[in-house]
Amino acid sequence: MPGQHSYRTTVTWTGNSGSGTSGYRAYGREHEVHAEGPPPLAGTADPAFRGSADRWNPEQLLLASLAQCHMLTYLALCSLAGVVVTGYVDDAEGTMAEDGAGGGRFTDVVLRPRVEVASADDAERARALHGDAHQKCFIANSVNFPVRHEPVVAVRGA
Repeated sequence: MPGQHSYRTTVTWTGNSGSGTSGYRAYGREHEVHAEGPPPLAGTADPAFRGSADRWNPEQLLLASLAQCHMLTYLALCSLAGVVVTGYVDDAEGTMAEDGAGGGRFTDVVLRPRVEVASADDAERARALHGDAHQKCFIANSVNFPVRHEPVVAVRGA
C-alpha cells in the first residue's frame, strides 16, 4: 500500500568566527546536520567555495544519497529475486557545472557498483536488477539530471 513519509533535519551554522557574515571571507562554512537518532554530521562547503576538505559538503551528500538509495533498492530487489549478493562497493562520481552567475547544477552522476554474487547462475539476473533498482530509487526519481549505471558483477571466488 502506498504511503507518505516525512523527514526532518536541522542544519545549524557553526562557522561564525565573531563577526558573522561581515565579509565573504570573514565567516566559516562549517555547520552541523542533525536528525533524530544518528549522530550529527559535520558539514561545510566544497573547498572550491571556501569550505574544508575534512567535512562533508552538500555535493558529496547528494552523490552519496544517490549511491545509497540505488544500493539499498538493489539489495532489496536481489533478496526478493533470490539473488544472493555477498559484496557491494560503488565508486560513484558526479559532475556539477557552475553557471557563471553564482549558481550551477549537477549535469550527471555515474554509479559504478561492483557487485559480488554467490552463484554464477545469478550473475545475469544480478546485472539486470540494476535497471529495476534505478526505476524504483526514490532519490534518482527526485533529481532532474541523468543518473547512469556502469555495474560490474562478479561471482564470489571466481
